[in-house]
Amino acid sequence: MIYCKLFLTFLKIGLFNFGGGYAMISFLQNEVVYKQAWLSTAEFTDIVAISQVTPGPVGINLATYTGYAASGSVCGAVAATLAVCLPSFVLLVLAGKYVFATRTNYPAVWRALRLVVIGLIASAALTLCNAENFIDYKSVLLCVVAFWAVWKLKCGPIWILVMSGFLGILLY
Repeated sequence: MIYCKLFLTFLKIGLFNFGGGYAMISFLQNEVVYKQAWLSTAEFTDIVAISQVTPGPVGINLATYTGYAASGSVCGAVAATLAVCLPSFVLLVLAGKYVFATRTNYPAVWRALRLVVIGLIASAALTLCNAENFIDYKSVLLCVVAFWAVWKLKCGPIWILVMSGFLGILLY
């Protein structure tokens, strides 16, 4: 029974979510923490952290780890992973040719979708700001400096990661 619930829940997440793994975080937390109660908020936060540092797409890693944690077996992880990937795969196969043929005809739609994705990612960041994940002024300062370096100085992501790590060691 848990495998069917996992499959249907992650199928819904995969079907109605767009924007990638980070945009999926708040939707996923609502489903697995609040509605299904498979994980606590602390467990979910740990799974998000693990998903970010392991290789592969964050959304798929989240589904895999959540499926395993909720069911306690590899079958749950497989069910959740397949379900979250299935809608994207089917839509890509069905609509791929049409999207490439018409992408230059609707530039306003693509710009609007980018803004929606930015909002979803911001929502995920705010979702993770809870009592268990206290954000101090040093973290906010580091984020602002990194954003400024990317925006104004046009620094590359590798340089930002290296400098953020160095400054993190100095600050903490």
